[in-house]
Amino acid sequence: MSRHAPSLTPRLKPLSPRKSTVLSVLDVGTSKVVCLVARLDPVVESDLLRGRTHRARIIGIGHQRARGLKGGAIVDLEAAEQSIRLAVDAAERMAKVEIQAAILNMTGGRLGSESYHAEVALRGNGVTDGDIHRVLEAASTTGARPGRTVLHSLPTGFGLDAMKGIHDPHGMVGERLGVDMHIVSTDQNAVRNLMLAVERCHLDVEAVVATPYAAGLAALVEDEAEMGAVVVDLGGGTTGLGVFAGGTIVHTDAFAVGGNHVTMDIARGLQTSVAHAERLKTLYGSTIATASDDRETIAVASVDDEERDAVNHVPKSHLVRIMKPRIEEILELVRDRLKAAGFSAEAGRRVVLTGGGAQLTGLPELARTILSKQVRIGRPLGVQGLPEAAKGPAFAAPVGLLVYPQVAGLEHFVPRPSGAFLGTGTDGYLSRMGRWIKDSF
Repeated sequence: MSRHAPSLTPRLKPLSPRKSTVLSVLDVGTSKVVCLVARLDPVVESDLLRGRTHRARIIGIGHQRARGLKGGAIVDLEAAEQSIRLAVDAAERMAKVEIQAAILNMTGGRLGSESYHAEVALRGNGVTDGDIHRVLEAASTTGARPGRTVLHSLPTGFGLDAMKGIHDPHGMVGERLGVDMHIVSTDQNAVRNLMLAVERCHLDVEAVVATPYAAGLAALVEDEAEMGAVVVDLGGGTTGLGVFAGGTIVHTDAFAVGGNHVTMDIARGLQTSVAHAERLKTLYGSTIATASDDRETIAVASVDDEERDAVNHVPKSHLVRIMKPRIEEILELVRDRLKAAGFSAEAGRRVVLTGGGAQLTGLPELARTILSKQVRIGRPLGVQGLPEAAKGPAFAAPVGLLVYPQVAGLEHFVPRPSGAFLGTGTDGYLSRMGRWIKDSF
């Protein structure tokens, strides 16, 4: 067996359930960059949002149009850095704090999942912490693909001899202890460039979280994550999906088709600018044709140099006919990828739509015909202080990054060798010494 290459991304220390803290997160997407600063205060565990140890209150928010990204990956480092700087600066001014480090999300880099199973022999006594550590180590050292780095390594269930689906095997007696491990990975260079853009803004990266996982942490209630649900995050350049079952994420996938592709279809179909096409999509876009669409007209700005101020009036039904095929394509890709991965049953239970694309009129109705009868829009839950404009599905992922520290302790990773070079240009001797001083004092 080959050993997993140590992850390039840093690991977050578990959040103390008894301490308050101030946390900063960065949602770096294809269409927008969001920076949130929040104060996390300990709370009594809620039945609705079981597993959350803290309540987040937003004290600063910065929102900026993303530049230099395509398909969730960085294609222009300087432009991406500038977008991040502007979003962070706005959040710092509102929160009146200086941001030193942030938790990031990862939307590009061909997110993918791998599942592994490992077993170890027991010594006849009850299962101990050492036994659990041994079986987790065995699962974490199963083969890895070159060019990939691990974002998440989550145990999805333990087994004891023939008994499966054990949540906590401590103290139980058996001969062999097994574990199923879910590994979420991404392209190594994509995550390296994302971290480099953030570190060039003089910020430390605390952790990198897969966007569908973050969106699910924010938008799912306990029974959905336990019984089975699929989170479909419709972003500008990518669409991500996360399958949740048994209270945790069990499958992750993404593909580089999103809301920007709908905008480009409109710009080409109506012969207008991309900016005006985005405006038409936001104001009038729909996936459902109505009887009044042929009578209702919309104004379309011309891009003809000779008639720069000319405005054409077209029926709204024409806009619907342009948009609907692309939205159907995205939903059919989601359906086909879930089927290929063997998770069609989870999709049949509940589909939760997040991301900016989820705000499109008629999308839930279309998703019910293609994916599942049970579809709802997922909005960020259990957070206070969000402005009204940020309470929609577009902000599920950044809010989920605030939830992630509360569940980060569930993950298990191969330890990164001391002094490992990250390849981001900022992990030299002085950087390592600074982290040692920060952790020690």
